[in-house]
Amino acid sequence: MNENFKWIAAAVAVVGLTIGGILYVSRSKKPPAPVAPPVAVTPAPMPAEEPPIKHPLPATEAPEKLPPLAESDQPMQGVLRDLLGNEPVERFVIPEDLVRHIVVTIDNLPEQKVAQRLRPVRPVSGMFVAGGTEDEPVLDAANYMRYSAMVQLFKSTDTARLVAAYQRYYPLFQDAYANLGHPPQYFNDRVIEVIDHLLATPEVAGQPALKRPGVLYEYADPNVESLSAGQKVLIRMGDANAASVKDKLKELRAALAARPAG
Repeated sequence: MNENFKWIAAAVAVVGLTIGGILYVSRSKKPPAPVAPPVAVTPAPMPAEEPPIKHPLPATEAPEKLPPLAESDQPMQGVLRDLLGNEPVERFVIPEDLVRHIVVTIDNLPEQKVAQRLRPVRPVSGMFVAGGTEDEPVLDAANYMRYSAMVQLFKSTDTARLVAAYQRYYPLFQDAYANLGHPPQYFNDRVIEVIDHLLATPEVAGQPALKRPGVLYEYADPNVESLSAGQKVLIRMGDANAASVKDKLKELRAALAARPAG
């Protein structure tokens, strides 16, 4: 028994003896007080348990010391340069707040809008093109080429190396996700949810009809227009590009999910 423990034990004993002495003196000098009827006490609600993790990542060897989230841009850029090469990173990646912006964008893809200022990649080059006529505009196939370079880069990225980097730096992604203010959740579970959501994007035959109620075009079919931001991007890039993205997402899901869809 060390000295600290002795002092703590002595303090606890003194407190216990003092309380016992006060109770004894009070009982010896005064008649017993009438016993009050028992009061019904409503038990406090049990604290909500954290939801179980559906898709836990396997333990992996992390860097000796992960940087704080606020100082993670430089190492994450290094990871992306190793995976993608210097030129694609310079061309496509916005280098500030990389982890936060990746997490926010993934989390928002099933929503109606994704904040432009929080995206981790630069907008695709070129201008949006509407085909058809002024009265009956359609999504022009020329738009599909705008996404080809980025889709090809995503398609050609080594899935195993991408997953290994994600697992290695996962605590940073989890930290950024926790900072969004959600109830306690596991970020990788959210990643799988978003992948499943994107894989469920309906196929739109031909060139989707458009309308222009204001400055911007919208899809004329309300069922298409009501889709999420992520699903509408897949439609906007055309069937061939969307199929390539979905194939890659299936590979990623198989590598990151603890069990198959459904």
